[in-house]
Amino acid sequence: MPRMNIIQAVNAALDHALSEDEDVFVFGEDVGKFGGVFRATDGLQDKHGEGRVFDTPLSESGIVGTAIGMAIYGLKPVPEIQFSDFIYPAFDQIVSEMAKFRYRSGGQYPCGVTIRTPFGGGIRGGHYHSQSPEAYFAHTAGLKVVVPSDPYTAYGLLLASIDDPDPVIFLEPKRVYRASRADFEPNGFRLPLGKAAVDREGTDVTVITYGAMLHEARKACDLLAENNISAELIDLRSLVPLDEETILTSVEKTGRVVIVHEAARTCGFGGELAAIISEKALLHLEAPILRVTGYDTPFPYTLENQYLPDAFKIFEAAETTVDF
Repeated sequence: MPRMNIIQAVNAALDHALSEDEDVFVFGEDVGKFGGVFRATDGLQDKHGEGRVFDTPLSESGIVGTAIGMAIYGLKPVPEIQFSDFIYPAFDQIVSEMAKFRYRSGGQYPCGVTIRTPFGGGIRGGHYHSQSPEAYFAHTAGLKVVVPSDPYTAYGLLLASIDDPDPVIFLEPKRVYRASRADFEPNGFRLPLGKAAVDREGTDVTVITYGAMLHEARKACDLLAENNISAELIDLRSLVPLDEETILTSVEKTGRVVIVHEAARTCGFGGELAAIISEKALLHLEAPILRVTGYDTPFPYTLENQYLPDAFKIFEAAETTVDF
């Protein structure tokens, strides 16, 4: 059984999609001959040809605009935005056009675009290569927002996203592109969008997270276990659609919640999770909901480790809520 990192899993998923469906196209800045800045598309142009895997000009709005045009004619474009920090020139195309085609056309034009983009910090990239823009897109009706955390989920969720008739923002946690590894058979399996996973079962506190933060949360859960605190860990996998059932079932069991993401705190996705839990599981809570997040500042270069949540911050928050 192959052992893959996230880059290899994404590459394998794209290869499968291109081989399986002639309507799938992969394109973006440097994704063709060069294989992408992180090498996620390495070898795909040689195998599938320049007509299916191709380079584009350095124009994010042009990349997404092209993808929209292809999608409304029934194709399945998978454009790459080289870093999520560079997605903002295409923001109008995404939220004003791509997200609304299905609604404005009465369902005639689903606009099934899957935008792949690396996001988050942890690579010493500074404030132009480390942002986490998921809340912008989760706020936009008509978009799905998917965040894998490891190679297995990257493979299965990417194929499911490409199949989906709605547009998907597929955020890949570049911090663990090569650090996270998993053994699985890349045989074309899909993982359902909108279904979270209970990564670890526990009884004392629920830790909710996604993307690269899952790995810090796992370390925190180990520390908590050493201190006789049983933590249940939930990997959301997709933010929109959101698996509320799994979240609420866990909260009803533990009565305590810690939410973790590396995006800034104010209007971060953790605030939405806290609101849902407060509205639907208030009587089960034994302590205030705590958030471990990034700060409301531009992403720093020299203080990157201080900005990002880590296992010790998560551990302290969980210990605080258990001792409340």
